[in-house]
Amino acid sequence: FSTMLRANSLFLRQANFSSGIISTNTTAGFIEFTKNFSTTTKLHNQSPDYIILGAGSAGCVLAGRLTEDSSRSVMLLEAGPSDRGSWDSWKIHIPAALTENLKNDKYNWDYYSTPQPQLNNRRLHQPRGKALGGSSSLNAMVYIRGHPLDYDRWAEEGAKGWEYKNCLPYFKKAQTHMDGENLYRGGNGPLYVSGRWYSNQLNDIFVKAGIAAGYPSTDDLNGYQQEGFGPMNLTVGKDGKRCSTATAYLVPALKRKNLTVKTKARVTKIIIEGTDSPKAKGVEYIDENGNVHRVYAQKEVISSLGAFGSPQILMISGIGDSNHLKEHGIKSYHHLPQVGQNLQDHIDTYIQYLCTKPISLYPYTNWKTPWNPISVGLQWFLTGKGVCSSNHFEVGGFIRSAAGIKYPDIQYHFIPACVVGQLEVLTKHGYQVHCSTMRPYSKGFVKLQSSNPLDAPLIDPQYFSHPQDWIDLRNGLRLTLEIMEQGPFDSVRGERYSPTPSINTKSDEELDKWIKESSHSAYHPSCTVAMGQVVDSEGLVYGVENLRVVDSSIMPSVVSGNLNAPTIMIAEKIADAIKGNGYLPPINAPFFVDENWKTEQRP
Repeated sequence: FSTMLRANSLFLRQANFSSGIISTNTTAGFIEFTKNFSTTTKLHNQSPDYIILGAGSAGCVLAGRLTEDSSRSVMLLEAGPSDRGSWDSWKIHIPAALTENLKNDKYNWDYYSTPQPQLNNRRLHQPRGKALGGSSSLNAMVYIRGHPLDYDRWAEEGAKGWEYKNCLPYFKKAQTHMDGENLYRGGNGPLYVSGRWYSNQLNDIFVKAGIAAGYPSTDDLNGYQQEGFGPMNLTVGKDGKRCSTATAYLVPALKRKNLTVKTKARVTKIIIEGTDSPKAKGVEYIDENGNVHRVYAQKEVISSLGAFGSPQILMISGIGDSNHLKEHGIKSYHHLPQVGQNLQDHIDTYIQYLCTKPISLYPYTNWKTPWNPISVGLQWFLTGKGVCSSNHFEVGGFIRSAAGIKYPDIQYHFIPACVVGQLEVLTKHGYQVHCSTMRPYSKGFVKLQSSNPLDAPLIDPQYFSHPQDWIDLRNGLRLTLEIMEQGPFDSVRGERYSPTPSINTKSDEELDKWIKESSHSAYHPSCTVAMGQVVDSEGLVYGVENLRVVDSSIMPSVVSGNLNAPTIMIAEKIADAIKGNGYLPPINAPFFVDENWKTEQRP
């Protein structure tokens, strides 16, 4: 283990940070902000053109793209620490360590929902990234764009210009795909997107089982055909390290004199002037020592704080439902009742089986035989290869839960191990598939708990408040069990671990009981500052000058897949809007829709 740490330290020293541009304070742990912070405000000596709040999946993209023009100055404020420079930064960069940062709040906001009535009043974990790279430094590194029809739906919901043909050019612009450029893939972008890093035979068995159940195979879940089973794309670089937006966009931009990055800088409000014609002038933030700073923007304030943080900072600053703001004694500068509303998320359930052959990932996670995890950890530190170079979500699939559904509404992530809860690996050989419904009917909200900007927001997803969500997940789970019982699994299938064999999955009552006890958030919150409701198609907040929101919160509705790739695309597209250089030409790429979708559940 000490050898691993020394190798990690060598990797960290190779990071090239320009003095005075970015804080790389390496003190252990993130210094908690005191609620009794200084009442003395320091006026910052810089007045950048743009102040970006949050160095996450969108914020890093914006900072990188806007500073390509040396005439534009940007200040990027991040509440968390750097993603490198600390003894435990390896937890971010090792792909296989993806659950490590979910266990505490150093690199994670570590939010929880309110008690959910439909889920036995459980409070579901809602982790969000708190470091350079944001949730792209915390997530599972799955690169999935969603279905083309998701974006055509956005345009119908009020996001003018966001049809798939207009989004595809920006997916491509962001990406360098390991297999090169084609009609759907990019070949020269900052974000490296790869395929399988560590092959496990259970992955191949899962894909074969999907095909045996009558579903198609697809070689690219982001290409012509999403529907079917095949390899996942990963945001893992050539070096075997996580390719976050901090790595892809921010690190290359740090040498630019027109970019200032401040870590451990917690924004407490956006400075708004005027009530008849409100205008964003700047922000206040507090540093790690509790000092309050005020900085003004020459052009715009841009919030990229995510689906929880962006509505919270808007409301704290006086933009939102005026009645809700009044409850907390906050002056209303602009009444926008939809701020924080329309929260959408994917629910996640695990179907798990024990494995009769010793071929799962379990030995590499078992510290009772320490030579296994130490050897693969050391291999990664020295070479960037091996078991630790993969997130192990290397295959997946998309299906439709019933006939009459036009395109897939069920997503699968397969992993050759069983996870207990969401953080620990079962100490037995096993495998599991994550079954998630993609287009929930239930919608929740984000509100303020108080007027204190340092208090966590109140997060209520209202899971399963709409009856159709129960129907869709029941259908999806039963179809999943059918897939997992196919012939390709016969040689490795042990006892079903969850749901246990004692649960009659044909009974709605018994299946619902298991769902209430076992389901989790898939960590895909979105839509709380939606285009067409709170912001326009370029992220500009209705009724407030010089204020923009760019992150997953501006999605009109959640996409059918993971959110990191779409969020990066959103930032790429709006970066061009801010520059005023015009959008990239549309790409009219064909995509698959089963011609018999009205009458058949599978092609």
